[in-house]
Amino acid sequence: MRGLYSSKTKIRHQIFTEIARLAYEGDDPAKLEELPYKIVPGEVASYRESIFLERAVVGERLRVAMGMSLRKISEHAPISQGVEASVIEEKYYEPPLINVIKFACNACAEKRVFVTEGCQGCLEHPCMEVCPKKAISMVNGKSHIDEEKCIKCGKCVEACPYNAIIKQERPCAQACGMGAIKSDEYGRAEIDQNKCVSCGMCLVSCPFSAIVDKGQIYQTIMAIKSKTPVYAILAPAIAGQFEGMENTKIRGAFQALGFTDVREVAIGADLCTIEEAKDFMKEVPEKLPFMATSCCPAWSMMAKKLFPQQAECISMALTPMVLTARLIKQKEPDCKIVFVGPCAAKKLEASRRTIRSYVDFVLTFEEVAGMFEAKGIQWKDIPEGEPLFRASGDGRGFAASGGVAAAVVKAIKRMEPDREVKVASAEGLANCKKLLQMAKAGKYNGYLLEGMACPGGCIAGAGTLESPRKAAAALQKMMKEASFEECMDTKYQERLAFLEKLDI
Repeated sequence: MRGLYSSKTKIRHQIFTEIARLAYEGDDPAKLEELPYKIVPGEVASYRESIFLERAVVGERLRVAMGMSLRKISEHAPISQGVEASVIEEKYYEPPLINVIKFACNACAEKRVFVTEGCQGCLEHPCMEVCPKKAISMVNGKSHIDEEKCIKCGKCVEACPYNAIIKQERPCAQACGMGAIKSDEYGRAEIDQNKCVSCGMCLVSCPFSAIVDKGQIYQTIMAIKSKTPVYAILAPAIAGQFEGMENTKIRGAFQALGFTDVREVAIGADLCTIEEAKDFMKEVPEKLPFMATSCCPAWSMMAKKLFPQQAECISMALTPMVLTARLIKQKEPDCKIVFVGPCAAKKLEASRRTIRSYVDFVLTFEEVAGMFEAKGIQWKDIPEGEPLFRASGDGRGFAASGGVAAAVVKAIKRMEPDREVKVASAEGLANCKKLLQMAKAGKYNGYLLEGMACPGGCIAGAGTLESPRKAAAALQKMMKEASFEECMDTKYQERLAFLEKLDI
């Protein structure tokens, strides 16, 4: 759960910190073998039934944080096996990006409905009356569910006046809007990689920290330690993610990590807004029945996987991340770009061959927090400096659900004041799927559709540190602090036109 510092959060933070420390201090990567004993010291287990199991899980997490794949349970291999391929300045993710550490999985039931001790054996027993399969009977004065008859419809759950019947579902599967998580032969979670879009909601939802995503912390720091200029481009969802973070300290904090400088991805959001507005006015409804926004990679991938016939309705505008990176590389083609954001799916987007030349690394806020810890950097100690001011308030608003569409509508109104723009939006992939199903049926002809894979938008992404509620409040503050409000007022329109002319 974002914003809750739990044992799960603590272990993840320790993993990222130790990988960052390993890179900053230039230690032999073979030291990975020692780290499980540092992270899980002593002789007695704290979280699981065995300290050996705890260290084994930590070992796998260290591997994926280095960008390596999980080891096979049935085969002996050291934690550092294959690390040589990761001790480089450039490493792209090998699929799958997100996977399950099988021996860390609790093998939760996929879905079940059962009666708790709260049952009062009431006279009315509405649970029996509403059950469409007559799966409930009274046994020893209490309700009893016949598992063979039960279809898990949940009607009994709703009917019980004592809330004594509960419906349980595997948390990771419940969070997955793609239906990509099932059980293997041992009842452990398994991800269907053909369905997965790497949104990371399963990773966030697993209470046992059994689901992991690969990282590039080590490789990023290797690049920082080289003579190559390395720029951090920050997603607008950074608002409120770090304690003591102020706009006037952001640049100094990231420079303390070793970055050459910082840019806002909201600059690219301004440009993306203008491109999507132009596309909408040109294409809808003459060429396309509707147009969908393109900035959320998990939403776009879901649409292309499940609705291939409607895929052409996804805007062709480059995402804010890519547009921002292109602006920087236009001036410094040999620099490295690190996208710092809330999103696991951005890691997958950046690994595409068409994107690799622009975005070299992707880190989540959670991973960067490990870098700050490894360097001993406190935000409160960072001196104030030049604030970030080149992006609009609406561009920063891309981080929250509804923000993209709102910005595009404003841009259309500026370019074509009399045009009416109807908008429909959805957050969470299950709702996004319903939105596209209705669009496919013709319910949203002429509309601008916005989809966000994470409920609440990017401020609730898998790599965030703060609760979505607090992040939303911080984002509103950051939007109000922008030097201008609307995306159309950006100073980078001419640069965008120049990039398009050069086709780069």
